[in-house]
Formats: sequence, structure tokens, C-alpha cells
Amino acid sequence: MKSALLIAAALCFALPVRAQTAEDRFRSLPPEKQEELRQKFRELQQLPPEQRAELRQNLQKLQQMSPVERQALEENYRRFQTMGPVERLQILQRWEEFKKLPAERRSELRRQLKRVMEANPGERRQILENMHRWEQMSPEQRQEMRQRFREQHKEQRRERKLERRHEQRRGR
Repeated sequence: MKSALLIAAALCFALPVRAQTAEDRFRSLPPEKQEELRQKFRELQQLPPEQRAELRQNLQKLQQMSPVERQALEENYRRFQTMGPVERLQILQRWEEFKKLPAERRSELRRQLKRVMEANPGERRQILENMHRWEQMSPEQRQEMRQRFREQHKEQRRERKLERRHEQRRGR
């Protein structure tokens, strides 16, 4: 199914001229490309109706994207294609895990990713290093780090509260 989605996306990207009909565009392709597309079409037709419906929805989303969003998607697709098979499999597995998360959690992860991507290069490198260290930790180590963070956060709040009180007393 993933390959069919990628094929549909590739067709959209490869055939941006809308003045020609689909048939004209198809006929203008080299014979080997035409045969490749016929084969992909047969594969697509063999998919269960639910998967074909999902592909149609994804294609509609793709067509509704702004040029900037579409360009970013193309770049991600190109990067994905250059990855090795193991790396691609890991990405696809993580994507499947992500899709299973509740909507709120997915939104939070998207916000966090946006924050990472908008960080300056030094901050981004530090964040990514921290993430890598986090992934290497055992569940017990992670729990310990969470507890340390909570304690530090609690102490910082306490210090800020004391500072405010001190400033309020000086302001009197």
C-alpha cells in the first residue's frame, strides 16, 4: 500500500501540467514508463477497497497542499528514497506507531517537532543529542531523570515565588 501511495504522489509530481489530458500525458511517456505505470495500476486495483479509499484520501490531501507544503513533502520523499532498507523500515514502523497514538499526543509531538525544527542549529543539535541519550536510557534511568526534572522544576518555582515575595516587600 505504501508503494501505491508513493506512486500516486510521484504521478502527481511528475505530471504537473494540467492543460494536457491524462491520456495525452500517458501517451507522451516512453513505452517502458507506460508499462511500469500499467503494472502499478494493476497493483493498485488489486488492493482492498479500504486501502484504495485511503489512497484516494491521501491523494486529495496532496492535491490540496500549498506549493510550499508540497515541496517539503517532495523533499522528504526524496530523502526517504535515499535511505537504506533498514532505515526506511524503522521510519515506517515509527510512522505506524505514531498513527496509533491519540490525537492529542500526536498534536503535542507535532508541536515539539516544530519547536525543534525552528531552534537555531546549536540548540537543535543539543536537543537531538538529548533525545539520543534519552533513547539509550533504560526505563529506570528515564524514571529517575523525570523525577530529577520534577524536583528541579519544583525548586525553580519555589525560588521564583520567593523572589516575588522579596520584591513585593521591597516595593512597599
